[in-house]
Amino acid sequence: MSRKEKIVVAMSGGVDSSTVAALLAAQGHEVIGVTMQLYDQGMAAVRKGACCAGQDIYDAQMAAAKIGIPHYVLDYESVFKQEVIEDFADSYLRGETPIPCIKCNQSVKFRDLFKVAKDLGADALATGHYVQRKLVNGHSQLHRGADISKDQSYFLFATTQEQLDYLRFPIGHMSKTQTRALAAEHGLTVADKPDSQDICFVAGGSYSDIISKLRPGALDPGDIQLSDGTVIGRHNGIINFTVGQRRGIGIASAEPLYVLSINPDKKTVTVGPKEALAANTLHTKQVNWLAHDISSIDAEIECIVKLRSAHQGIHATIQLREGSEASVRLHEPYSGITPGQACVMYDGDRVLGGGWITRG
Repeated sequence: MSRKEKIVVAMSGGVDSSTVAALLAAQGHEVIGVTMQLYDQGMAAVRKGACCAGQDIYDAQMAAAKIGIPHYVLDYESVFKQEVIEDFADSYLRGETPIPCIKCNQSVKFRDLFKVAKDLGADALATGHYVQRKLVNGHSQLHRGADISKDQSYFLFATTQEQLDYLRFPIGHMSKTQTRALAAEHGLTVADKPDSQDICFVAGGSYSDIISKLRPGALDPGDIQLSDGTVIGRHNGIINFTVGQRRGIGIASAEPLYVLSINPDKKTVTVGPKEALAANTLHTKQVNWLAHDISSIDAEIECIVKLRSAHQGIHATIQLREGSEASVRLHEPYSGITPGQACVMYDGDRVLGGGWITRG
């Protein structure tokens, strides 16, 4: 960004977004900090270690004051509850394993904050994500962050082309160590602040506790069975299981048992040996395709896919379908293809697109 611009920075109260605000302000841009309040005040006051909680909002305010930029806190509690927390609960009831951080980026943080930035007349919206936006032949592309250990591209696959054109990721080419050093140079007290580790709204709690409060009946019991239908035990709610899970099944067996599938209609959990998890094909829905220069509804596309955030990636062939769907053929078997997780597609460091893994 060579020319001086008006930029809204999404400030979560962590070191990354605070450093982005300081960096852009030091470059002479007109910077406005915006923090989203995602919890009610009573809950936020006692929450620590998760973005958009009470302490983090305070940290964002202190960082903005130190930098000398205006800062606003916007109440998005009801939107967050409906589009992220409620969706999280419903996804588990469907026998899926959701990723609420992607849903939050897809809705509240990018869609709604995008509108706020536009309403403020900003030239761009900047975040502290470790991804890179690269201009190629006048078109914006999404690439992995330079620090692979901190790369967040998997969580941003749902970013639309319009959003990507407007977004900036000023620390995407840096390492975390470099970011912390910059924060210290700018005198930010969050320079040594630990990274948040938990999903924000379940920090210090359990998924099942959150879901059972939102959805009475979520802990209804059901059968644990083998692939042939033989019942070998009972469970206390399908929300306690995820495909590929080994620990916590509660069944004694001479050989390790893994969760192979979950049937939300019959409330059954099917288990078996690890080799039964291996599969070569999967289907995705709600595909967001960013690589318009190489997309074709008729062609097969060779790429690398990541099936979990920590997955190193595997070679695959993608067949895009009508209606924002895609079929994926893996070039080698993968154990633990999990409905509700994302299948993100890469060409080297470039994110081609991605979609949600379906049950069938």
